[in-house]
Amino acid sequence: MPGTETKHKVRDVNVRMLRGGSGPPLLFLHGANGLPVWLPVFELLSKQFEVFVPEHPGFGTSDNPAWLRNIGDLAMYYLDFLDEFGPHEVHVVGQSLGGWAAAEAATRNCSRIKTLSLLGPAGIRIKGLPSGDNFIWSPEEAVRNLYHNQAIPDQILAMQPTDDQADILLTNRFATAKFGWEPRWYNPSLERWLHRITVPTLVMWGKEDKLFPSAYAARWGERIPGSRVEIVPECGHVPAVEKPEITAKEIIRLYAGTR
Repeated sequence: MPGTETKHKVRDVNVRMLRGGSGPPLLFLHGANGLPVWLPVFELLSKQFEVFVPEHPGFGTSDNPAWLRNIGDLAMYYLDFLDEFGPHEVHVVGQSLGGWAAAEAATRNCSRIKTLSLLGPAGIRIKGLPSGDNFIWSPEEAVRNLYHNQAIPDQILAMQPTDDQADILLTNRFATAKFGWEPRWYNPSLERWLHRITVPTLVMWGKEDKLFPSAYAARWGERIPGSRVEIVPECGHVPAVEKPEITAKEIIRLYAGTR
């Protein structure tokens, strides 16, 4: 069953949100391309969890509050978001930009987070391991370089966006620049605070990631106490899209370890 699109309000901010399934709550924070459709990975996860996929403020047709200026503000917004679930702890999954926001939130306060799954997160930089730069890639490169299996970008690039979809793509690009432009896709202080993440954590990376090298995964694993690192072969930057079965299986495995 596809997820249902709803509106969700946290404090004074209204955003679009996909929701589906039943079970413990799982919050999925999307990457820089914006709110996705109801993906196969969400359908797989919805058999175990109630899945919530909000659109980040500033993206798409969601509110863009004046106070949202950087990744720290986005992290604090999601801590407010988590508070609204009440006493139930939430399983948090973040892809790329969403993984960065999730990690920033978790370093500040883990009390509402049951498990944390980081899928190719932005947020740190390792000297001598340069990352890709999606701000200078051509529009076609920006799609192709996210995937190992080129059949996926072939399908994406073959679709002609409507005027409304083109407007959303432009809005998402502006929002992405707000968080990732300077410094490029990292927070210089984040790495030294990753030890504050004290919940069971999965770090998952596509082996052929052209945006953030898969060698970054080991550093995340070193900095987050007790975390588990999984490198997915024949996979680019978006394991949730390219390898949905493996992604869902590993997130559920992390959850099973807390039961």
